[in-house]
Amino acid sequence: MDDQNKNLILATALSFAVILVWFLLFPPPEKEVVDPNAPAVTQQEAAPGTAPTAAPATGTTGTAAATVTEAATADAPRLTIDTPRLAGSISLQGGRVDELSLKDYRETLDADSGNVTILAPLGSEHPYYALFGWAPGTGLSVDQVPGANTVWSLESGSTLTPDSPVTLAWDNGAGLTFRREMSVDANYMFSVRQTVQNSSGATVTLAPYGVIARHGEPVSDKSSPIVHKGSISMSDGELSETKYKKITKLDYNQREGALAEVTQVTEAGWVGFTDHYWMSTLIPAAGTPFKSVVKYDEARDVYQSEAVLKTQELAPGQTIEADMRLFTGAKEWETIRNYEENDNVTRFVDSIDWGWFFFFTKPIFWLLHTLHGLIGNMGWSIIGLTIVIKAIVFPLAYKSYSSMAKMKELQPKMEELKKAAGDDRQKMQQGMMELYKKEKVNPASGCLPLLIQIPIFFSLYKVISVTMELRQAPWIGWIQDLSAPDPSSILNLFGLLPFAAPDQTSFLAIISLGVLPILLGVSMWLQQKLNPAPTDPAQQMIFAWMPWVFMFMLGSFASGLVLYWITNNTITFIQQYSIMRFHGYKPDVFGNIKSSFKRKKPEKE
Repeated sequence: MDDQNKNLILATALSFAVILVWFLLFPPPEKEVVDPNAPAVTQQEAAPGTAPTAAPATGTTGTAAATVTEAATADAPRLTIDTPRLAGSISLQGGRVDELSLKDYRETLDADSGNVTILAPLGSEHPYYALFGWAPGTGLSVDQVPGANTVWSLESGSTLTPDSPVTLAWDNGAGLTFRREMSVDANYMFSVRQTVQNSSGATVTLAPYGVIARHGEPVSDKSSPIVHKGSISMSDGELSETKYKKITKLDYNQREGALAEVTQVTEAGWVGFTDHYWMSTLIPAAGTPFKSVVKYDEARDVYQSEAVLKTQELAPGQTIEADMRLFTGAKEWETIRNYEENDNVTRFVDSIDWGWFFFFTKPIFWLLHTLHGLIGNMGWSIIGLTIVIKAIVFPLAYKSYSSMAKMKELQPKMEELKKAAGDDRQKMQQGMMELYKKEKVNPASGCLPLLIQIPIFFSLYKVISVTMELRQAPWIGWIQDLSAPDPSSILNLFGLLPFAAPDQTSFLAIISLGVLPILLGVSMWLQQKLNPAPTDPAQQMIFAWMPWVFMFMLGSFASGLVLYWITNNTITFIQQYSIMRFHGYKPDVFGNIKSSFKRKKPEKE
């Protein structure tokens, strides 16, 4: 076997192994009976009338606040939220932001599908909400600060919109008046300003806080196993991600009274929970020190993230205030980048799970986003992205294919060396190395384009899997969601037969190939036919099966990724054919195809 074939086989085996391991780690999705975009699922229902601790430990003093419980009353007064992109309400019992849906996003592509729900109140199937308050310090008891059961009064405003903020008020009857001014922008950001006015004759201390509570772990979206789902926080420039299962295994924190992870933030940060496409985070004002807490209440199966600001002293006649923001909505790159750049939310774009190859993933997504802005269709933008990437790596490809053409020209000389060396392999290897050096040929250069494609492939897979912009993005005809597998099926002749294709969760989905996976297999097969089949029977078998194995393996991947691979193969075929022709070697594609269907007669001894 010559060095060229050895390197080609090695590269093929490596790429095959990488994708095989990927396929084993991330198999086709199992059947789900509920919508994967549902905000939460309660593994262990909370006892009626209970909720997580609403008053965390008081900032720098370390004084533990009492546990507050709340009753989920269906008739609690509510305040409507109505923005161009959000619909929901605030419960005046506790002042919780606990009912929120997205006007721009539906759960599925079905015409009768409902809007995606982000937050849900106590008493619903999957409670998930945000609340704010003050933890009592010196001179105060739990019942003297607003808690999760406190019923606030509406002091100003009637409906929370981008143009009309609202103010809630509560008097504790002991000289302290609490107010909560709430506003919302045209996207997904709430601003909450809490104030306390002291009309009593005593000095007290108290700490403002924000809490996001989630009852039960969210429904697992098994179609996207590489996407982080769990707590996410930024603490002075350091990103931290903890999956839900790992949260349940945190060490017990005596001060927090729960399994907890506590981080002291000095300059800037945020903390919350992230799903596949949606996120809820608490964002204290930049430059404000706070305690970032992620905790788990085992008794009620409640996950909780907290931002606890520094304890403040409030003298008689004084008023203190604390600002915090709440982001709850879709992780749209442009929207959260705007918050990062214009509203001073540190590294907010990193709330998107860019993965290990972030240095590839971020620029690839930027380019894809830019092309989409120009073209207006994400499918054609993926094709345009592939063309741009191929143009960037063209010098490397040119060098590689030129080397391959020269290797073909050297075939007669290499055969002569083999005959002259006989069984002396060392002599043959030395002769070939001298020949390569004389002709300035690098037999390993043919592997370089394949090796550079591997990180690009994984980066694009990450982009298509995690970014909001690819969700339910149509291309043409039957491809209405580039983040999902091709829905067509060869089993019903792509819709010609009067029965539906097997569901993606079915075992038959493995052989239920759509149009795009089949085109992928064909494009790989044609690319292979640029070279004659190797003479070695083992190599012949590997090369013969490789395109079709990849076709089945990648058939369940997102349509956008398969579209990229088809385009990449097509451009590679054109480039390789043209460059090899330019260097005097004319690939006999049709002859190679014809010979692959002929059966060779066994040689007689």
